[in-house]
Amino acid sequence: MTHASTLPGWVRITHWINALAVVVMVTSGWQVYNASPIFPSFVFPSGITLGGWLGGALLWHFAAMWVLVANFLVYVVLNIISGRFRRKLFPLSVKSLFGDLRAALTGKLKHDDLSHYNAVQKAAYLAVIVDIVIVILSGLAVWKSVQFPWLRDLMGGYDNARVVHFFAMSFLVAFFVLHVVMVALVPRSLLLMIRGR
Repeated sequence: MTHASTLPGWVRITHWINALAVVVMVTSGWQVYNASPIFPSFVFPSGITLGGWLGGALLWHFAAMWVLVANFLVYVVLNIISGRFRRKLFPLSVKSLFGDLRAALTGKLKHDDLSHYNAVQKAAYLAVIVDIVIVILSGLAVWKSVQFPWLRDLMGGYDNARVVHFFAMSFLVAFFVLHVVMVALVPRSLLLMIRGR
């Protein structure tokens, strides 16, 4: 490392709360999906779902929903107030994104300084923040479509809101898997997220 990397406690706490909330929401959401599949020929294996049945899955899903939303709001507000978003995620250019992506795909991307995000990380973190907003809004459109008709209509109707929610969740799962793989490739990043240094 070029200099000591540190991570504030609130970043680490919100990260781990978010990870737990996402795992609970996704696995319970898969059980909810199985009760009324969008794609009838595709269901999730019951061994990777949470809740056991529709009612149980909904209880888990709604409980984790409040945790995810509250934690996400805390994370976003603290990142904006502290200026961390501006420092960590910007500037971001198309040129730097493609340059770092090429370096990553050829195994030449450096990870010496964990305090600095490369362009691929910046784009991925910005994308997942937008995706979480879409997950929350589409979930609200499905859950409270009568109370929020404008949101349901924005999603293209109730059935479309379910599809948007499904694909936003799928993107979140893909990010989660890729994130874990990248942590395995750069294990110092896990220590940083646990210890803060």
